Amino acid sequence: IVRKQEGEEIQLAVLEKNDYFGEMGLIARRTRSGTVVATRDTRLLILSRESFENYLRKFPQLRSNMDIAVRSRQLARTLRFKWLRQDEVVYFLARKHRIVLINSLIAPALSLLVPIAFLYAWISILSYTIVALASLLSFIAIVGWIFWTWVDWGNDYYVVTNQRVVWLEKVIGIYDSRQESPLSTILSVNVETSQLGRILDYGDVLVRTWIGTVPFKKVDHPEQAQHMIEEYWDRTKNRAVDIEKEAMKEAIRNRLGLSVPTPPEDEEESEAEAQPKPEPKPETLGAILRILGLNRIRLRFELGENVIYRKHWVVLILDAWMPFAGFFGLIFLLIYRSIQLYLDPVQAVISFDDGFLVDTWVNVYVLLMIPMAFWLLYAVLDWSNDTFEVTNEQIIDIDRKPLGTESRNAAQLESILGTHYERHGLLGNIFNFGTVHITVGGSKLAFEDVIDPAAVQSDIDRRRLALKNQREQAAVASERNRMAEWLATYHRNAQEFRAEEENDNGSEFE
Repeated sequence: IVRKQEGEEIQLAVLEKNDYFGEMGLIARRTRSGTVVATRDTRLLILSRESFENYLRKFPQLRSNMDIAVRSRQLARTLRFKWLRQDEVVYFLARKHRIVLINSLIAPALSLLVPIAFLYAWISILSYTIVALASLLSFIAIVGWIFWTWVDWGNDYYVVTNQRVVWLEKVIGIYDSRQESPLSTILSVNVETSQLGRILDYGDVLVRTWIGTVPFKKVDHPEQAQHMIEEYWDRTKNRAVDIEKEAMKEAIRNRLGLSVPTPPEDEEESEAEAQPKPEPKPETLGAILRILGLNRIRLRFELGENVIYRKHWVVLILDAWMPFAGFFGLIFLLIYRSIQLYLDPVQAVISFDDGFLVDTWVNVYVLLMIPMAFWLLYAVLDWSNDTFEVTNEQIIDIDRKPLGTESRNAAQLESILGTHYERHGLLGNIFNFGTVHITVGGSKLAFEDVIDPAAVQSDIDRRRLALKNQREQAAVASERNRMAEWLATYHRNAQEFRAEEENDNGSEFE
């Protein structure tokens, strides 16, 4: 599906067998928003508006399904996720239900009583500037809290494509996570709803796979989402059976030395393949963060196929509170002393009466700020240099001292025997950070004080099981080739076997 915009053809989506298009024109009764181009010989089934509306009257639940599909496609075209593959189709895309946003806004909304109280006190009781300033600052802070809550709610997405289910979770500049599972690994899809959820039609859809659970929390129309996931799960299973049959046929052809038929290619496809593909553009926010060096303070981010974690910022505060308090305390004292000197007509920060002289206390504060700043910088770098990395083949624990030693502990994913996580203390439970323990042979590795340890454990287990599945697939392919060799050997010797059988029968007849 393509659309021309400012003279340039933009690809909106790619569809595959059993998909449909044109539903937006039928639902919204508007002109077409794009052009559909067949990439190969295609058989189309056409449904007229009259027949479509008859189906809607006959099957009312169909309208909910169509509404979900339309909203999902519109949102997918707006967001245009860069991690989607070229042949990947988005069928379901949703945020959390609005009731979640409303519940999250209750606390900041009630907090608006604080600036109102300050304002009332300033007008009626205390006519001090500091009271008015407190009212203004508290109001700005609460508005920022409301805006942040709204943005945070809008950054979580649940996605179902023709290849996988995905849960996207993001906190701008701090945390971003993409938990996913291929459709082929799904074991079951369940729905959990509360009494209020059944009234407002929202709930949790739990997609259980053999590499973990992908939760779709508080989504609209959970039952329709469940049926949609199950439909494309069934498609994936049928496709896997067809692929296995074709793989066996191809293996037998190869063993017999037969030519493998290749489908004819379109001229347009050949020309497109011949042209070099443009490099994908980097994410704007990610590029800005890298330029500013802010990746050094992000708690979780992806670098290519690797996921990198740092210790929670609460750990940084606990380790660096002394230089932090000292540095900013000296800044406050410096500002206070400067105001004193500015209001004093006799004294000045800098005097030229007896040469170039700087106020003694200003000198003291500035000189003390230099080592305090280096201490604070060292603490931040020391915290930032401790990273935990999960790749497709191994886990890595890096502990690097600024201007000092570096230790690096790594373990292969296939060597992991088990994982578990724990959160300690009040701070760990409030701010959701803890330690993930990984058992490797007779030793253990620990990802200490990482944000959302359950998600970290899921990342490790998912990649470990994916690697295991890859090895098992290689073993299946080896077994398939072995069976193909036996069948091909039998086929090559079948005529000889029949000739021997005919000779034996002829000898018995004589």
